[in-house]
Amino acid sequence: MLLVKQWTSDLFGLLFPNLCNACGTALFRHEKLICLKCLYDLPFTDYHQYADNRVAKQLWGRLPLNAAMAMLYFRKGAKVQNLIHNLKYNGRTDVGVLLGNMLGERLKTATLYQDIDLVIPVPLHRKKYKSRGYNQSTFIAGGIAAQMGIGISEDHLIRKNATESQTKKSRYIRYENMRDVFKVNSPEDIIGKHVLLVDDVITTGATLEACANVLLAIGAIKVSIAALAFAE
Repeated sequence: MLLVKQWTSDLFGLLFPNLCNACGTALFRHEKLICLKCLYDLPFTDYHQYADNRVAKQLWGRLPLNAAMAMLYFRKGAKVQNLIHNLKYNGRTDVGVLLGNMLGERLKTATLYQDIDLVIPVPLHRKKYKSRGYNQSTFIAGGIAAQMGIGISEDHLIRKNATESQTKKSRYIRYENMRDVFKVNSPEDIIGKHVLLVDDVITTGATLEACANVLLAIGAIKVSIAALAFAE
């Protein structure tokens, strides 16, 4: 009976192979979502170990953050972009959870992230949420929260205005576009808390800056930032 089940499983895998979300090759039986070669080759930044990393420095002077980091380097056409594309546009929310778990494992060892009270994903506007069906950052945040044993909230930080694509805009224009975009529900739940803001990719940091400013303005005692990747 065991041999029959194994044969059936192998046949199903042949007809409908599980593919690596980073490189697209077929996964072996013991591999999950990302093949071992791609996991080994992922461009980790180790920014969680250094308070003065490049993500943090990019935000210095713009707002009083406790800490900021990203786990991976993002380069166009590379494997990290494939992972994030599958997460955002192909419904592979399980990739977000897996990478969030990996990120959470790192944050558990980082001194600046030891007293976090609440994890909050950067929200999508309701129109984009409706068209996509989910917020990719929620699954990343969920993976982090599970590893660190802390709560997660999608309800406190709200994106009240839709914004157009920021991809080709300057840092100043991005900042101007993000002003007054976010609001906080039930601010009494945030007062005195150390909040971890989570996003998928950091470029200029304008979106995270806007989110953090709103949280700090209503009484968060500390705000830290963690993202899957940093676009150099």
